[in-house]
Amino acid sequence: MSGTQRVRAPRPVRLGPKSVAALVLVSAVGVVAFGWPLLAGAGSGLAHAQDAPWLFAALLPLLVAVVVATISESGMDAKAVAMLGVLAAVGAALRPLGAGTAGLEPMFFLMVLSGRVLGPGFGFVLGSVTMFASALLTGGVGPWMPFQMLAMGWFTMGAGLLPGADRLRGRAELAMLAVYGCVAAFAYGTIMNLYGWTIIPGLGSGISFVAGDPLPENLVRFLAYCAATSLGWDLGRAVLTVVLTLTIGPTLLKGLRRATRRAAFDARVGFEKP
Repeated sequence: MSGTQRVRAPRPVRLGPKSVAALVLVSAVGVVAFGWPLLAGAGSGLAHAQDAPWLFAALLPLLVAVVVATISESGMDAKAVAMLGVLAAVGAALRPLGAGTAGLEPMFFLMVLSGRVLGPGFGFVLGSVTMFASALLTGGVGPWMPFQMLAMGWFTMGAGLLPGADRLRGRAELAMLAVYGCVAAFAYGTIMNLYGWTIIPGLGSGISFVAGDPLPENLVRFLAYCAATSLGWDLGRAVLTVVLTLTIGPTLLKGLRRATRRAAFDARVGFEKP
């Protein structure tokens, strides 16, 4: 009996128990890495410049663990890993285009759309690897790099966790991605501010980090620091992400979904009766 071939739209890569465990572990390490200075005593003598190499050493095997767990639980092949590498290279090449210009960083919109298509597991790895590759490309290797990798990994993973991945398409999906990109762009800047704020002394009595002070007082100073130093930069990043998502997003989403189907990202072929 004859029939017409129907190819289902590819779905984001599902998270299995191993993938969830790996993501929870790497995220827990990241939360501790960003937040421990807020709980450290005044005389601890520790600094992010000292813990960055240890964080980077812990981050790499955890990223590999996420990839291995995702592949083993989803049955993907080498084409999927190759696509991950291509997207990371494209994202790394986009970053220098707006570096140093009012926060205009076009790589962020690519991370939003890629995370939506690839899912949270591969999205986290893509964000982290992209930031690592861009640091090598631009010479931006320093103690801040592992923190940027974690923040970008969370940024991309969040897009993969958005609802309606199997059924939401068209303008509604683009609007959701644009809103997420806007909010997450500010969140990325805020997280990275937490790293920089704790290592810059003498900013002023109203916005300086004071080691050993009560957490609520330091958080108030931190909010003032964000408003005074990076609000405009984060706004530029958010606006560009929204504009690119709404204008180039439809075409790029179609291309990414077509590519993931060919890379066997959970695509299945069915047959319908004529």
